[in-house]
Amino acid sequence: MIEQTTNSPWLIRFHPTQGAEARLVCLPHAGGSASYYFPMSRALTPRADVIAVQYPGRQDRRAEPCITDVGELADAIAAELKGHLDLPLVLFGHSFGAMLAFEVARRLEQDGHTGPLHVVASGRRAPSTHREESVHTRDDDGVIAEMRLLSGTDARLLADEELMRMALPAIRGDYTAVETYRAEPGASTRAPITVLTGDADPRTSATEAAAWQDHTSGGFALHTFPGGHFFLGDHADDVVRIVAGCLG
Repeated sequence: MIEQTTNSPWLIRFHPTQGAEARLVCLPHAGGSASYYFPMSRALTPRADVIAVQYPGRQDRRAEPCITDVGELADAIAAELKGHLDLPLVLFGHSFGAMLAFEVARRLEQDGHTGPLHVVASGRRAPSTHREESVHTRDDDGVIAEMRLLSGTDARLLADEELMRMALPAIRGDYTAVETYRAEPGASTRAPITVLTGDADPRTSATEAAAWQDHTSGGFALHTFPGGHFFLGDHADDVVRIVAGCLG
């Protein structure tokens, strides 16, 4: 059950709490939604006030058009977060969400705010590393094939053609954003960056994951897990432990 306590369709709290030491903001992967982070919210509340970002075009925002530009989406999320900077902020993003976490951190710093305490970038190569990819230009069957390859979509959804067709606009929109994204030369954040990666991720090599260290003037740490792009599901306890260590 979603409890909307932020007065914003962008920011979802599953477990409202008082007296938290820090605020953890979680950004979903391409085609993902806020509910992906329900288990992390349950695990880290009440130590952290956990907020999951809900992008337009899915779940309770399905009627809204997707935003297909990383910069525009990061601008909107940063604007929403400016009213939630009363606690130290940690940004956690997986895959597409990792790029957004990085760009949101930069925007908060550029606008004169303290900026995040930490950025945790999971399942995504560094902004300065580029591959020519075009999932967003494929037909529906091609996009679904990518979902099966990465194994990040519930098998029941993949097996239900009607539900899958409903989800495709959000998936395609997010892929459009991430595949057309180009980081500014020298783009960096003052926040320390912790990177999580799977050793068999077809979309991120060990070298590409390590290159995140070039994008921070703070500390850097890299944790490699057995598994593919969605290694998180098999290592949830370890991921939660690492994120908890970033909360200060």
